[in-house]
Amino acid sequence: MSNAADGFMRHIEACNTAVLPGGRPVFRLGGEAAGYIDPRIAPELGRLGLADGAAFSLTDPSRLEAIGQRLADEGFYRSHHELFDVRTAEDRPPVARIDRGALPLFGLIATGVHLNGLVRREDGLHLWVGRRSAGKRLDPGKLDHLVAGGVSAGLTPDAALFKEAGEEASLPPEIMKNARHAGTIRYALDRPEGLRRDLLICYDLVLTDLFTPEPADGEVEEFLLLPIAEVFRLVRDTDEFKFNVNLVLIDLFLREGLIDPQSAEGRRLRSGLHGDRSVL
Repeated sequence: MSNAADGFMRHIEACNTAVLPGGRPVFRLGGEAAGYIDPRIAPELGRLGLADGAAFSLTDPSRLEAIGQRLADEGFYRSHHELFDVRTAEDRPPVARIDRGALPLFGLIATGVHLNGLVRREDGLHLWVGRRSAGKRLDPGKLDHLVAGGVSAGLTPDAALFKEAGEEASLPPEIMKNARHAGTIRYALDRPEGLRRDLLICYDLVLTDLFTPEPADGEVEEFLLLPIAEVFRLVRDTDEFKFNVNLVLIDLFLREGLIDPQSAEGRRLRSGLHGDRSVL
């Protein structure tokens, strides 16, 4: 299998388009830098008394949820009706909560979980992939992981993974207990909705041929079991997968030796996936 990395690096570069701070005012929560303010909401935050020189500050982080709801009510974003925990850094405890849809407007860290569903057959490694529902607001119809989703407020990544596994793919806890943490991917991306500073917590789960995932909540149209060579080709040569799923799959290719991790291109890809691009 080719080790040519150009087709893979384009996905990493496409997910790291943000220049920080890039003219965005810093946002502080309880005195700690936490994010970057989208210029579109700066006048409204100023009217709410959050202006702090060239930055914006919220002394009482518990107010953030209500401020986020106000921004939704005024049409700055469409609410997801799902709260996420807010941290000032990825290794810090939560200090606030806000609707998931508001995170990019404040440039706050968002955490998601992604599960590689692997089947090791005599003819080689296969991967379960899902096709996203045509009704999804982001990347409808694109290929996706067996399980993937955001970490809602109050949940650990492991708890979120188990929850999403049951809801999306009918994966029971007795199977999910065998999932193994495989690493964390970071990126900072400019999107129409604002600045996405995402942490993707990656997991591997080896499944037997006896298990077939079934869509459970309408977010996935179908599941497909593909040879890893076909997944490799799709990531390298197409844009069939949801944008950030490509990064998790490139990491899988490196760990499985489909791309030599010790080669110059392999080291470049690993640096692009795991370097911290979101430091305030």
